[in-house]
Amino acid sequence: MATKRWSFRYRAHNRAPRPAIVLVPDQYGPNRPSPPLPLVISPHGRGVRPGLNADLWGDLPDIGNFAVVCPGGMGRRLPLHSWGYKGQISDLARMPGTTRAGLPWLRIDTDRIYALGGSMGGHETLLLLGQYPKVLAGAVAMDPVTNFYRRYWDFGLAPRTRGLQVLSRFEVGGTPKTNPTAYVLRSPTHWIRDIAKSGVPLQLWWSLADQIILDQVHQTTHFYEQLKKLKPKGKVEAMTGHWNHSAEMRQQIRIALRFLGLLD
Repeated sequence: MATKRWSFRYRAHNRAPRPAIVLVPDQYGPNRPSPPLPLVISPHGRGVRPGLNADLWGDLPDIGNFAVVCPGGMGRRLPLHSWGYKGQISDLARMPGTTRAGLPWLRIDTDRIYALGGSMGGHETLLLLGQYPKVLAGAVAMDPVTNFYRRYWDFGLAPRTRGLQVLSRFEVGGTPKTNPTAYVLRSPTHWIRDIAKSGVPLQLWWSLADQIILDQVHQTTHFYEQLKKLKPKGKVEAMTGHWNHSAEMRQQIRIALRFLGLLD
């Protein structure tokens, strides 16, 4: 069994050309069009190029007979630090059609579109679910930020993340004090009622030993607790532990795919 990589370029919300990598079971291609396959939209983590994101999937698309698209992404200003910009989320929502246009022989089951991402990719998965719930049949967010307003200040707590305050000011356009609305709109907490009403199954992963997102108690833990209080229409499952940041994207992704019904 093998999974083959295909690539194409798409126009982001600002018309900038961006790369996308698509993982498809090896048996399909231009000379053998696929049947309608489930598609997983996989937003990348902060600073992670789509090729590295694609590496995490191995041969799972072939094993489960589904496709994965790993978009390059584009924020308001930065390509690899989009942090949930509205234009990036709209690009993700259009990704099924964008993928069909980029690979015309790849047929997609439009009733089985999913999103799965880790770190910033999990952050953007939640925003996609909150803003475009009708696109998705299921979602998995691993080690996401759920309150970007709060996250800006947390960047200053650890040496490895202090420089991200500078990048976020450039990307967002100010600080939470000078431009609070922009930070709120990039926070899944702002969209939590829409997520609760969506009826879309959601699996949330977070680690209490996370050394990147140091405050997961006030991020995903709090988000999950508030979501449950809203009595969501769809199934919501929590997966917690003490792993390193985004380690589950490499080690536990099979569990997430079983939740989505893509693996036995």
